[in-house]
Amino acid sequence: MFADPRYLLRQVFQRAVEAADPYQAILRHLPDRPKGRTIVVGAGKAASQMAAAFERAWNAPVEGCVVARHGPIEPCHSIKVLQAAHPVPDEAGIAGAKALLQQVQGLHDEDLVIALISGGGSSLLPSPPDGFSLVDEAALNRALLASGAPISAMNVVRAHFSTIKAGRLAAVAYPARVVSLIVSDVPGDHPAFVASGPTVPDHMSAEAALQIIRDYRLELAPAMLAEIAAAKVPDPTSQHFARNSVHIIASAAVSLTAAAEAARNLGVEAVILSDSIEGEAKEIGLMHAALAREVALKNNPFKKPVLLLSGGETTVTLGAGTAGKGGRNTEFLLSFALAIDGIAGINALAADTDGIDGSENNAGAYCDSTTAARLRQTGRDGRSFLVAHNAYEAFERIGNLFVPGPTGTNVNDLRAILIE
Repeated sequence: MFADPRYLLRQVFQRAVEAADPYQAILRHLPDRPKGRTIVVGAGKAASQMAAAFERAWNAPVEGCVVARHGPIEPCHSIKVLQAAHPVPDEAGIAGAKALLQQVQGLHDEDLVIALISGGGSSLLPSPPDGFSLVDEAALNRALLASGAPISAMNVVRAHFSTIKAGRLAAVAYPARVVSLIVSDVPGDHPAFVASGPTVPDHMSAEAALQIIRDYRLELAPAMLAEIAAAKVPDPTSQHFARNSVHIIASAAVSLTAAAEAARNLGVEAVILSDSIEGEAKEIGLMHAALAREVALKNNPFKKPVLLLSGGETTVTLGAGTAGKGGRNTEFLLSFALAIDGIAGINALAADTDGIDGSENNAGAYCDSTTAARLRQTGRDGRSFLVAHNAYEAFERIGNLFVPGPTGTNVNDLRAILIE
């Protein structure tokens, strides 16, 4: 038995975050210096940290601006850091998107644009089509967030209701060369889906966007539907993108490998189940719990002690009812905790690597075989919290929230399950 299972889980999380450190990742992917200007643009939860890291690594004149979310930021010297709202966009995001588009206008073929992109950029760069406003973009975002659609599907829809996404920012920068350095938070690491790909065009169609809207029963205004149906995204084969390059510099796969190595250094074998798990958070919680029970009770298919690791991005479908506080990691973990109730020797941590799960101050939470019982001792059954999508309050009530603060990177969720 481990004296402090949570210490091991914290160490594993910390190592995963360190593996996605923007400075080290950028150092490995620096392009050649241009004859002309170096312009930095970017957006995402890790935008300020990436910008500061690039300034440190580049060690040459640079200018530009990036858009980060409201809250603590990493200070930069030459690159301006703007801030906007996440996950529902605000007017500051409108201004930020305009600033990025203005930053890359009028460039020459000897200029270099560095695009620093990380998860969260879709919400931070609202740029609705002509005739529409922030109100329309916010309504679209709320509908997508409540739909249960995976991030890849959400971003196909967003790309068809924007003047900056789906490679449009890079198109404005032409004829300058654009190098995109991307910290991926999407399962499968498709670069066009991270922040809806402002500098990465992709083969997608309006019909695909409309099919997603139908599949997930999104209720959008007729004018918005008509706009999406008529939208044309940039062609990836266009000469506007011929000199550009795209690099995934950090991802869930890299961080999970580092987490597994950290566990082995602490004396526990680790198994990576997948770096790209998607689906309803509470259902994925049940799946992980079934596997944990099998190992705990039958020593199969993995031998104890073992640490099970997984990444990816689950979803929470809110439906028509009123939702409480929480995020996909706490919802996953509450479902998991109810399903391992009373089975000794299981400890788990589920957390977002950016340090924020949903809209609250926690990255996620801890649980073990006593979590469900301790909730009942407070006078509430855990299932009532789960039904109300109120997992934050459940874990807050028993002191099991995990609050490391913003990490400065974002490679999606980390689930770590220790079976002693």
